[in-house]
Amino acid sequence: MKPVQRIVIAGGGTAGWMAAAAIAHNMGETVDLTLVESDAIGTVGVGESTIPPLATFNRVIGVKEADFMAATNATFKLGIWFEGWRTGAADDRYFHSFGITGRDHWTAGFQHFWLHGREKGHHQPYDDYCLELVAAREEKFAHLPDNRLNYAFQLDATAYGRFLRRLAEQNGARRVEGRIAEVELDGASGDIAALKLESGERIEGDLFIDCTGFRALLIDGALHAGFEDWTHWLPCDSAIAIQTESGRPAPPFTRAMAHDAGWQWRIPLQHRTGNGLVYCSRYLSRDDALARIEGNLEGAAITSPNFLRFTTGARRRQWHRNCVAIGLSGGFMEPLESTSIHLIQRAILRLIRMMPAGGVISERDIAEFNDQQLLDMEQIRDFLILHYKATERRDSAFWRHCAAMEIPDSLAQKIELFRETGRVFRRNEELFAENSWVQVMMGQGIVPQRYHPIAAKLGEAELDRLLSGLRQDVARTVASLPSHTDYIARYCAADTTA
Repeated sequence: MKPVQRIVIAGGGTAGWMAAAAIAHNMGETVDLTLVESDAIGTVGVGESTIPPLATFNRVIGVKEADFMAATNATFKLGIWFEGWRTGAADDRYFHSFGITGRDHWTAGFQHFWLHGREKGHHQPYDDYCLELVAAREEKFAHLPDNRLNYAFQLDATAYGRFLRRLAEQNGARRVEGRIAEVELDGASGDIAALKLESGERIEGDLFIDCTGFRALLIDGALHAGFEDWTHWLPCDSAIAIQTESGRPAPPFTRAMAHDAGWQWRIPLQHRTGNGLVYCSRYLSRDDALARIEGNLEGAAITSPNFLRFTTGARRRQWHRNCVAIGLSGGFMEPLESTSIHLIQRAILRLIRMMPAGGVISERDIAEFNDQQLLDMEQIRDFLILHYKATERRDSAFWRHCAAMEIPDSLAQKIELFRETGRVFRRNEELFAENSWVQVMMGQGIVPQRYHPIAAKLGEAELDRLLSGLRQDVARTVASLPSHTDYIARYCAADTTA
């Protein structure tokens, strides 16, 4: 293989410009970086709800948080309200927060002490012990010392792409306008040699990054890397996105509202609200889906409906030959837990860590990259399946299908372990930690039958001090916080006149 000196990114959007910004910031003086995109090709642009690791990514590429938030009309996000997922009743809701609930012991998570407390007459909800959850419920936010409040962002993904483009170009990335007409392969090696544009221009490279979205022009269209379909576990295959005027002050959370054939999102930004209906086309027609979302908007629509079709799954080889698929070209986890931008970030940082040593691509690096990427996606896949499988809903054919479907052994083990013992184990640095699994499993109706015996070692007075002290600390801290809206106005208000 040729030494890697020229890196070519095919496609812009969030994935392309995240890759360009990170590579240019960290390696701009060591590689020749070119990004090819066409203004004539739109981007999906609906991945507007994120998770906390994005804050780390922004620091890695030298972004000032307030500047980034103002440029993208961003708000803070403390988690997701799930509504209607367990029973479908009007009061069926729970919160998946980004924080830690209570205080863990090295032998057992806090849920064990809370379960013991219930037996001893402490009937306060599990929610009351989580700072992020209570702050979200009261729509408050502020940065706290020691990064005590864990958060992510709700942002304009298209504006984020523009923001990253400026950073990338400042650090030496070159943008070429044009549509890709052909992916040229080297006849001897089978690697990608160049991208040929409709204008006739050829963009040669040594390493190519496929950010062409669902089209996957390089990794699939040219290299046929294969795709593993997970629709049998995650049956939603369609979405409709509509942006609306803001009908109320933006809360620091995203909403995920289940309906009889999928779910609907609501993502509040500073200047508007993002709405989307995710559904399974086997159980709901496109026309009925459109009527449903248009009948369930809180503000006036400011965009036409954006219709999306997708297949949930993963590219079998996300790095194949001299091509790395990043973003939708590498696979898609449906938007339920806001992991799309995170998976882009993980792939980019992993690629930079595995950038060919001495300029030569290693088959060992390729194998390791693919193993790690697939493991990330499988673990996220299991967490998403949990929301559909662990339900008491039987009110529609869609939910009956979800409740009856077979699930991966890895997820079945996690569910039954928690149901029997209250335990959750985080494996191989998986994205969702113990508290996430506990909040979602209990929110979906899975309550442990037993708890760790260490919890019973606390006497009643000691248990009361622990539980009441934790609740009081959360309540006292939240009482001191400003409203989310006021904090946004002071810290990162967007220029609405621009």
